[in-house]
Amino acid sequence: DYSWIGKAVTPKGLADIVHGKTVFVHDLQLPQMLHGRVVRPPHCAARIDTLDSTVIEYLKHSGVVTVRDGSFLAVAAADEYRAAKAAARLSSAIQWDLGSGIPTKDVFSALRSNPKVSLPVAEGGVPIEQPVSPLTEPPEEAVITLNSILEKPYLMHGSIGPSAACAVYENDLLTIYTHSQGVYPLRGAIAEALHMPVDTVQVIFMPGAGCYGHNGADDAAFDAALIALAIPGKPVLLKWTREEEHAWEPYGSAMVCELRASLDGNGKIIDWSHESYGDTFIMGRPAAGRTGSPAAKLLSNQFRTGAPEQSLAQPAMGPHVGIHRNLDPLYTIPNPRLVKHLVRKLPLRTSALRTLGAFANIVAIESLIDQLADAAGVPPVEFRLQHLDDERGRQVLQSLSEQMAADTAGSGDALSQGIAFARYKNAAAYCAVGIELEVSEQANVRLIRAWIVADAGEVVDPAGLTTQLEGGLIQAASWSLYEAVTYDANGVTSRDWDTYPIIRFNNVPHVQTRLIDRPGESFLGAGEAVGGPTGGAIGNAIRRATGLCMSRMPFNQDNILAAALKQ
Repeated sequence: DYSWIGKAVTPKGLADIVHGKTVFVHDLQLPQMLHGRVVRPPHCAARIDTLDSTVIEYLKHSGVVTVRDGSFLAVAAADEYRAAKAAARLSSAIQWDLGSGIPTKDVFSALRSNPKVSLPVAEGGVPIEQPVSPLTEPPEEAVITLNSILEKPYLMHGSIGPSAACAVYENDLLTIYTHSQGVYPLRGAIAEALHMPVDTVQVIFMPGAGCYGHNGADDAAFDAALIALAIPGKPVLLKWTREEEHAWEPYGSAMVCELRASLDGNGKIIDWSHESYGDTFIMGRPAAGRTGSPAAKLLSNQFRTGAPEQSLAQPAMGPHVGIHRNLDPLYTIPNPRLVKHLVRKLPLRTSALRTLGAFANIVAIESLIDQLADAAGVPPVEFRLQHLDDERGRQVLQSLSEQMAADTAGSGDALSQGIAFARYKNAAAYCAVGIELEVSEQANVRLIRAWIVADAGEVVDPAGLTTQLEGGLIQAASWSLYEAVTYDANGVTSRDWDTYPIIRFNNVPHVQTRLIDRPGESFLGAGEAVGGPTGGAIGNAIRRATGLCMSRMPFNQDNILAAALKQ
């Protein structure tokens, strides 16, 4: 019905959001409602050793309820500020058994050397349960062979609003209000954790802090449920703090990508190897059908008495899932050697984050493709076209090249440009990104302009699709230039926006987006298509500005200067 498809629409609820009328779960006000706070340990390995009971008595006389189950400790009070102060007071009354702390071995070394499950990945992006073939010498006809490494740190979802939930236990029914992305899987996980029949747990969605992937929403819902069960008949509104969200949300895994490629005398790629190392991206959700008990994946359940045993995540075996998403390049390359490594005993909890492994894999692929183009003496777009048979992909690249040429990209003093391209999961939207930037003498990167060309099939909502692409570009630019979770033996140290910086308005580039509409063609998912090409284009532009092949993300001042010293 083309009376609707392709026409401008106002997103449902947008007017209420703009006018401040939307009620988020954080805003709930219910009769007799209490405010809850959890007292967190220093890190995931710490447990309560001793707790001064006189403080609990003092808080009780002040109208504060203390809830304890093993090393899960929380408070509830009628006044939110009193609850926050009580949690701080209670925290100071604890002696923690810190155990062995968080492992401090360099995470990139750990990714390479820790125990792992290694599987070859066939063309089409499907892992195979068979031994990995060793990397052999380049073919005899190879005239140029290049090696490339990309190291990506742990990344946060970084939801601007911390997670929250409200729960009430009344008449044998536990009702939870949450901004979880999966109310039914969450209901099953909570029912299992609390040994309650599923039909006695009701989970109701309300708007809250969103993300692509799995932030703290599910864990906050379980926190609220634990407190509400201890105080029947009274709703409990629980809000995580900024520090909690930063320190306790499940992160996107750190990754290492190791690549090697060879060219023959005609400048054609004749050999390709790509190995990616990481922790699980999809098995961390508290949902049935994935490795281990859903209940065991709820954060606070790990601290309760009789906590369920944690299961080892098993490799995701579907096409382009988890670590191996976009490991298989779309380019025409004979017999690529592709390997995924699911690494064990890494220090931080991980789960789904936008693009899963595709962001690192595409950045790594597009960096090496650009280096190969230079080695062959061929312009970057032309080199890609020489290795790309997919006609729609070719049109996306050609359109980007034409637009950047028309806009004289990279022509100013001290300006540099870079491009990158991918088809998300080799099955969803095609996307090419161009970036114009400058690198100062102090090694600070300033983004100037960005170009996006995307083919997502038939376009139903042009404004919505454009918003998805441009928002994804900004998030990926933030990952590329700023973001990295930091930690030491005593816990996560990146607990606010100063220690975990994100992109600010003063470095958001001017973005031009072109959509290639294909009426009658299948709709292609586009929500995560722009991430990898954005990171790849930024890295390639930095290399053209500085001559440095950046191997460690983020591409910030410290890492650029470190790369310069190594060269």
